[in-house]
Amino acid sequence: MSQSILLVEDEELLRESMAELLEEDGFEVVQASNGQAGHDLLLERPFDLVISDIRMPQMDGVELLRRARRIAPETPVMIVTAFGTVDSAVGAMREGAADYLLKPVQFEDLILRVRRALEIDSMRRIVAAQTDQLAEPSTFHNLIGDSPAMRALFEKVRKLSAVRSSVLLFGASGTGKELFARAIHYNGITRDKPFIPVNCGAIPESLIESELFGHRKGAFTGAVRDREGYFEAANTGTLFLDEISTLPMPVQSSLLRVLEERVVVPVGDTKARPVDVRIIAATNRDLAEQCREGTFREDLMYRLDVVRLELPPLRERQQDIPLLVHHFLERFTRDMGKKPIGVTDAAMRAMLNHEWRGNVRELENVIERAVIFADDRHIDVGDLPFGPAETAGADTEPSQCEALREAMSRFERQHIIQMLRRHRYDKAETAEHLGISVSSLYRKLDELDIPKNLDAEDQASSIAT
Repeated sequence: MSQSILLVEDEELLRESMAELLEEDGFEVVQASNGQAGHDLLLERPFDLVISDIRMPQMDGVELLRRARRIAPETPVMIVTAFGTVDSAVGAMREGAADYLLKPVQFEDLILRVRRALEIDSMRRIVAAQTDQLAEPSTFHNLIGDSPAMRALFEKVRKLSAVRSSVLLFGASGTGKELFARAIHYNGITRDKPFIPVNCGAIPESLIESELFGHRKGAFTGAVRDREGYFEAANTGTLFLDEISTLPMPVQSSLLRVLEERVVVPVGDTKARPVDVRIIAATNRDLAEQCREGTFREDLMYRLDVVRLELPPLRERQQDIPLLVHHFLERFTRDMGKKPIGVTDAAMRAMLNHEWRGNVRELENVIERAVIFADDRHIDVGDLPFGPAETAGADTEPSQCEALREAMSRFERQHIIQMLRRHRYDKAETAEHLGISVSSLYRKLDELDIPKNLDAEDQASSIAT
C-alpha cells in the first residue's frame, strides 16, 4: 500500500509539478490549494506526511502546522519556503516541523527529503514501540523494579490475577504489600470489582468483629443503625487484610468460619449472609512462629497461605534503587509544579549504600524531602538525611557498584529515549524537561549511545542494541 502525502501549496503550477513527481515515485498525493483546505482534509482522513507552503491565503503554513500537531501529532510536517524567508522555516522547525524545503524546489532534493522524513517517522514509531517494551518490565501496575526478584514476582502476580485464590504477602514494613495486593486485584478478573483495604492493627479490639462482619442496630452501645462490614463491602471483589498477625484469637475463629462457610453473620444478628470474597492478607511477622507460640491459629494460617509472595527488602534489590529514585523524582517534581531535576552521582552512590530499614517507603520520603529543598537543581549528598558515615564514601567509586551503575545507565538511556519521543525529538524541549542544558543532553547521547540524528541506519542499530 502506497504512502499518502497531503500537499498544500497555493501556486498551482508548482503544486501539480510536485504532485506528479511524487506520484511517479509511488506516493499517493492529495492536493490542497490553501491552508484551510489542507486543514479540512486533515480532519477527514490520516496522512503519512504533510508538505505545506508557509505563505498561503486563508491559513498560513505555520498555523496549519500548529493545528496538524493537535489533529495528528504523529504525522510529520515538511515546510516549503522561499529563500528570503528562511527565518520562517526556522520558526516552523521550532514549532515541530520535521524538515523544510527552499524554493525554487529542486525535485531531486524533494524526493530525497520526503523519503528521509518518512523513513525517520517509520523508525521513530519502531523505536517508540521498542522503548515501551523495554520500559514495560520495569513498571507493573505502580510496582517498580527490574531486578530478578521483582521480575519473578511480577510473573506470579500475572498468574494470581487470573484466579481467586487466597494470597499471603510477607515482607518488612515499606516493601509495598498493599501495592502488590492492588496489582493482583486490578490486573485480572477482579479489576472491575471492589477492592477494600483494611489495616487490622489500627482497629480497636472491641470493634474488629463489627468492622469486618457488620452489625445490626442496637447490637451494642453506639450501634444506632444497621451497618455492613468490610466483607460485604468487598463482595465479589478483594478484601486486603493488612497486619493480619495482630488479629485477636476470638476474631481469628470468626474469620476462619467465614472463609470456610462463605457467609457472614453481623454482630447482633442471627441470619447468615453469603459473601464471595478473595482474601489477600499481609504480614511482616512469621505466622508459623506465631502458631508455635499459640498466638495464631494454624488452620487459619493454612486458609490464608494458599499462595505466598515474599517481598524482598530494598537492600536485597539494590539495582532497583535508580529506577525508584527517578520514578519518585518525576512524580514529586510534577506534583509540586517544579522543573524536572536529577541526582548527582555522589547522591546516587550514597543512596545505593544506605541500609533502607524503611524500604521503599523510606526512599519515597527521602526523595520527597529532597525535592522540596532542592530549588531546581540536582539533588546532592547534602540533601539526603544520612549520617557522615553513610556519605563518607559517596565521592569515590566503589568497585561493587559496577552492576548497579549498569542498571542506572540502562534506565537513563530508556528514560532519555522516552523523553525524546515525547517531545518529537526536539532536543531543546527534551533538555528543558530533563532539567539539563542542550550541551549536557548531547554529552548524554554520546555516553549512552543514543543516535543524535535518528536516521534509519542509526535507529536500526539502536534497536539492535
